Amino acid sequence: MIRFINIIIFVSVSFSQVYEGNLLFTPFDSSLPEETVTYLMNNNNEIINSWTHDNVPASIPYLLPDSSIIFPFRVPNPTMAAGGVGGGVKKISWSGHLYWEYIFSNDMYQQHHDVEPLPNGNVLIIVWENKSEEEAYALGRENIQNTLGEMWSVAILELEPLSGEIVWEWHLWDHLVQDISSSLPNYGVISSHPELFDINCGDVGLNAGGPQQQNADWMHVNSVHYNEGLDQIVLSSRTQNEIYVIDHSTTTQEAASHSGGNSGKGGDFLFRWGNPQNYGRGDNSHAILASQHSVNWIPDGYPGAGNIILFNNLHSNFTSAVIEIRTPIDDSGHYTIEEGEPFGPLDLEWIYNLGEVIPMQGGAFRLPNGNTIISKTHLAKIIEVDYNGETLWQYAHELDVSINFWIARAQKYSPNYLENLILGDINGDGIT
Repeated sequence: MIRFINIIIFVSVSFSQVYEGNLLFTPFDSSLPEETVTYLMNNNNEIINSWTHDNVPASIPYLLPDSSIIFPFRVPNPTMAAGGVGGGVKKISWSGHLYWEYIFSNDMYQQHHDVEPLPNGNVLIIVWENKSEEEAYALGRENIQNTLGEMWSVAILELEPLSGEIVWEWHLWDHLVQDISSSLPNYGVISSHPELFDINCGDVGLNAGGPQQQNADWMHVNSVHYNEGLDQIVLSSRTQNEIYVIDHSTTTQEAASHSGGNSGKGGDFLFRWGNPQNYGRGDNSHAILASQHSVNWIPDGYPGAGNIILFNNLHSNFTSAVIEIRTPIDDSGHYTIEEGEPFGPLDLEWIYNLGEVIPMQGGAFRLPNGNTIISKTHLAKIIEVDYNGETLWQYAHELDVSINFWIARAQKYSPNYLENLILGDINGDGIT
């Protein structure tokens, strides 16, 4: 049955303007996995449901319309470890029954950070893909800044949970360019190929955030989001200070190439934004993103629909900010870019300056009424602001002052999201 549990929190609220929804979040302390609980909480400070875990989260949990949650989590002894390391993904019913669980932690792949449930029931998963320094040098990488002799690239895998099969995949390693040697593959002028990534851009294993152990993290992709209308995926790379859009309509074979799919460009970047110096265009005035997280499209029917919103951890004036941009997509669904120029836009559609720095993670999601729900990760605080920047509601998770809680990201769901939310077996699976 539905449970309403009062917890001790700090809440400041203006109910006349706050979006009436249910907040899903997981406070955690990485040293205390046994204290990890995911909560679904309404605006009246009542816990509608909770899920207890044996592992800390890798990132945000997701609520599905059938009342279950998708939970990416950190496994013991991951094969590759850096900030945001995970390794496991599971689906749990409303009552805590485990539907399925998969581990992605082996010599080739290590899941980390975010996952993305898809409308067809599949799940997109971010993984580090382990490449040796020999493989990197063979594609034109000049040096590896770690003692592991490895370079962790990024891949996106699509898991079909019922079969456990990977039914689609995309690998950055298939879309590289280098200007070091014409005798090596992928040789070209960097500025002539914004659709590809320079293999010599950025360090490998330095400044990746999180635990300061030796690692070979290169891109540090920290969030993934899917746009069903476009059949596209957007990714956020903390270390490269950029976001990237790729085509999901491709086959796996096309995603490894430079042609095919709705875009006709295979798995090449359709759009990238935030730091065009990475592809030899623009200057410091065009570099807007820094250590950003939580990139996502604003859904249809919401104020700003079709725009991209994200949490920019190191915005100007040494503060974090939530920013919204309108992508330069034309009526045919192609992203426009002028010859020799960086991808636009130059101007922001909306910005909310937090007035403080959130150094790790952080999240931002637009709500149906135009408000934005924002997570301040290391402070375990969540705020809801309106389009004018007024804080309408705030929450601080302070159940136990002896525990250093974090909240990676939080999302708010409409009251009718779970259409059959009634006492007992709410999702008709025979489990209460």
